Amino acid sequence: MRKKLLTGAIILSISLLSACSQTTVKDADTKLKLAQDDNKVYVGFSLDTLAEERWYKDKDAFETTVKELGGEVKTLAANGIDSVQIKQAELLIAEGVDVLVIVPHNAEVSAEIVEIAHKADVKVISYDRLIKNADVDYYISYDNKKVGQLQAQEILKKQDKGNFAYIGGAETDNNAVLFREGAMEVLQPYMDKGQIKLVFDKYTEEWKPEIAESNMKQALKDNNNDIQAVIAANDGTSGGVINALKASDLSVPVSGQDAEVDGIKRILAGTQTMTVYKPIQAIAENAANIAMKVGNQEKVETTAAVNNGKIDVPAILLDPVAVTKGNIEETVIKDNFINKDFLK
Repeated sequence: MRKKLLTGAIILSISLLSACSQTTVKDADTKLKLAQDDNKVYVGFSLDTLAEERWYKDKDAFETTVKELGGEVKTLAANGIDSVQIKQAELLIAEGVDVLVIVPHNAEVSAEIVEIAHKADVKVISYDRLIKNADVDYYISYDNKKVGQLQAQEILKKQDKGNFAYIGGAETDNNAVLFREGAMEVLQPYMDKGQIKLVFDKYTEEWKPEIAESNMKQALKDNNNDIQAVIAANDGTSGGVINALKASDLSVPVSGQDAEVDGIKRILAGTQTMTVYKPIQAIAENAANIAMKVGNQEKVETTAAVNNGKIDVPAILLDPVAVTKGNIEETVIKDNFINKDFLK
């Protein structure tokens, strides 16, 4: 049902964009502000997708916080299609948003959105994933290199020698690149000593679990099932990896990320070793606060700067948390991130 609604929303958004063709984004003076109150900050939230569980939580928390802070917000999701995300961003800009918050589908392609927004005098906040090679105004995320470090560290607690496989995320997502960098920093000393051998290392197109499963099957085939551990970039890819392992009647330590219900269930069942929890309420609330300050032309305090290939983007980086069977209660359950009843 959600996917059907999302598809309908995309079609409606594109139709609205065509209807607003006389309202261009090339001239900020022609923008038609559709916020109910011109005195309120109007925030546009451009999501890559709502096909994954976590993004509904980001959407709900972000929208709620913007409204609590006195702003108005409109969210559009592109269903993982770059051209749709660009058109939806153009629509939001044409409607008169004061600031645009973007979860990019493709880190490189989304640079076009930044250029379009800036021509219309709209500032851009890159949310969770960094937009590459563009004059992004602010970046809010978790320390994504640390995510990869946590994944490798927890796997090493279970298995610190033998053949390892790395099943990454989408290479077009800068976060996936950072996850891998963090993991390799931890693994490298073990590889230098010959204690660990990285026998398979591949990104997963579009983060699709079925592609991760196919990659893992290839890894097992290439190595005659002789693999002792797998670092998977998130819970989706982990699910694909574990399916492949089951098909070969194998069980080895496997990492994950996002603390999805299915990932937590696998941890409780013993087929997945860990996941990384990035409290969505924290990133959504921080992003909403930044958006409102930008919209009100107030100063934004940042804690870091992250180079995106063009500039050092002012950033706020939050700390991720490793979740294992031993701390599920005190992390995702305690924070009401997951309802304990869902795990039965």
